[in-house]
Amino acid sequence: MAVGARSGHGEPEKRPEGPAGAEGSGGTPGGEAPEAALSQAPVTAQASGDAVEGPDGPKDTGSGGVAPDEDGEGPSATRPKKQRSFWKELPILVGIALVLALIIKTFLVQAFSIPSDSMQDTLQRGDRVLVDKLTPWFGAKPERGEVVVFHDPGKGSESWLGPETGPQETGPLGGGVQKVLSFIGLMPSAEERDLIKRVIAVGGDTVECQGAGGPVKVNGKALDEKSYIFPGNSPCDDKPFGPIKVPKDHIWVMGDHRQDSLDSRYHPTLYEGTVPVSEVVGRAIVVAWPVNRWSFLPVPGTFDQPGLNAAAAAAPSALGLAGAVPLVLWRRRRLLGRTTSVAAVKSAADRTSSKG
Repeated sequence: MAVGARSGHGEPEKRPEGPAGAEGSGGTPGGEAPEAALSQAPVTAQASGDAVEGPDGPKDTGSGGVAPDEDGEGPSATRPKKQRSFWKELPILVGIALVLALIIKTFLVQAFSIPSDSMQDTLQRGDRVLVDKLTPWFGAKPERGEVVVFHDPGKGSESWLGPETGPQETGPLGGGVQKVLSFIGLMPSAEERDLIKRVIAVGGDTVECQGAGGPVKVNGKALDEKSYIFPGNSPCDDKPFGPIKVPKDHIWVMGDHRQDSLDSRYHPTLYEGTVPVSEVVGRAIVVAWPVNRWSFLPVPGTFDQPGLNAAAAAAPSALGLAGAVPLVLWRRRRLLGRTTSVAAVKSAADRTSSKG
């Protein structure tokens, strides 16, 4: 029967399925597919379980019509990425936090605890202050009126804090925790010997206080210290001093609780009681703890009075001297030239008279 002919019942004759061109498959002996078969040939894989042709042979596409990955779970682009475990990320976060804290402590700010009453009422025992360590990196030096933290400038018998007693025994666990916290700046170190005082005079200033209720004077100007010294204290009745010329790159410091502060007045044998600027850690800028004592630590207005700065007071004289020097040199040159001219005329006259 010819391919495509109808049976006696009017229906197309059905043939067994098989490869195109095979005997009894509905193909022509020459392997040509019938028109009806061609018009109905599938163009793409249609149903689940269909096979697609690949370089390695037919591959089952699975239920979605897309070839699965090697693990049989579908294409990787459609699978959600697995979240990293919190416990695996925690050490990384802690490490980053420690590095940032160390950078902040070294270059920006550091927390210090107040261990004594020498700065009352400005600072109370147990207060935590934040100290600015950034500006000294740019060459800034302590100024009058600032509250600064500095290392003990003395050693041995000249130490401001007395003989070293060594770190207190806190046990291996407590000691380790303290070392870690002090390393990142969240706790004072047991090995560091730091003090906190107010700067009264800087390099080049002359400072003095004669007692008997008298005021502290800087470059001859009396300081009105009522806004920051401890109520009931006198400026220096317990330890008068001066006049003292503060060396260059040094500062003269005093506690606000004058009758309870072993400050520059009590260490005359070392730099005349002054502190090298190189020992200054930084300026205390804010009381950060406890919360109910949060406040800034500004420079009192008494340090802004006119004429307090010795360099500013000497400026007019220095300018006058600078202007006078060229004038004197010019006048001297003029006089010298005139003297030379007179001597030349006299010499010429002498030669003329001798010839005559």
